[in-house]
Amino acid sequence: MAALFLLLLSAPLFHCGSVSGPLKLEPLMLEEQLLWVNGQDFVSSYRIPLLTFTPKGSLLAFAEGRKMSRSDYGSKFIAMRRSTDKGATWSPMSFIADDDRSEQDGLNLGSVVVDMDVRRVILIYTMCFHLHGCSTSSTMMVESKDDGLSWGSPKNLSAQIGVKNFAPGPGTGIQKRHDPNKGRLVVCGHGTIEGDGVFCILSDDHGKTWSNGAALKSIPYNQKKRQQDFSPDECQPVEMPDGSIIVNVRNQNNYHCRCRVVARSRDGGMTLPIEDVFFDYELVDPVVAAGALQKEGVMYFINPSNEYKRVNLTLRWSLTDGNSWENNTVQIWAGPSGYSCMTSLDNSVIEDKKYIYIIYEKGHKDSDEAISFVKIHLFGGR
Repeated sequence: MAALFLLLLSAPLFHCGSVSGPLKLEPLMLEEQLLWVNGQDFVSSYRIPLLTFTPKGSLLAFAEGRKMSRSDYGSKFIAMRRSTDKGATWSPMSFIADDDRSEQDGLNLGSVVVDMDVRRVILIYTMCFHLHGCSTSSTMMVESKDDGLSWGSPKNLSAQIGVKNFAPGPGTGIQKRHDPNKGRLVVCGHGTIEGDGVFCILSDDHGKTWSNGAALKSIPYNQKKRQQDFSPDECQPVEMPDGSIIVNVRNQNNYHCRCRVVARSRDGGMTLPIEDVFFDYELVDPVVAAGALQKEGVMYFINPSNEYKRVNLTLRWSLTDGNSWENNTVQIWAGPSGYSCMTSLDNSVIEDKKYIYIIYEKGHKDSDEAISFVKIHLFGGR
């Protein structure tokens, strides 16, 4: 019995190719709580939720506070709430940035990326992306060196990467943990509707400087689009165990299918070759930003699983690096649901291997009435 007990302790929680390990993969919603509600604190709308763990294990949740209306335009601020007990309780709202732009185009979230090597959290967002009442767009960066307790002054990255319209994410950037380019920060996003496509920016010095990386451009590029034109848009990068980067992409104009576009970079985010682009028919999608995560040999994906409407937020998982998806799913919310983001704690602690965490836009009539946080136990609560 003692030998068997030691064997179980040393065994993985599950095996990537099967569910024959000590614990069977059975994702289960354990907790849910609203973090932001429209109208709260006289704010018209909260949108674009982001979620990440800090190097010290705190959860940071971000949202875009739209002051006057639900529009993508107009004055906004970046709100944050922090949890030191893995989502059980949350701090009051704090403010990371405020554009004070009145009726002009203001800021838009954005991607959050954690640098584990120097233990910093970096938030990338854009100013004047839609060029509504302003002439140029800027990519901005702000960082925290103390676990999200305080944030430095915003830094404009335009001198490094240019003034091309670039909307990061929305979601999480990655720090590569495998070769090639181990340690590199990779943040991917999209361009304007005419000049749309997936674009990545890269940093090899912990966010001090950035350069332009991969580009998967729309067709026709920098021209007015029609329905079913190729127009890759909002995206979520995920590093795979072999060091390649999978980018799960919003299919803006439903090119080829009402499903997700998937691209792959094998050179650390420098290129996204067309031969490594495919369409995942199993991931039906109503044209929305979605969440993706790789944890312990399993790929997770979350979106409103419907071809036409932003409803039915559903969690899926793959044991084959996204080449196929398990038939079982978990419905997070049957009603209106929009943008979503996922995170997890990646360490050697057995208990932390059992959970993933989700933040998403939720409503009863519309998909963006509130922003909700969900804790998922991956093994049925066991």
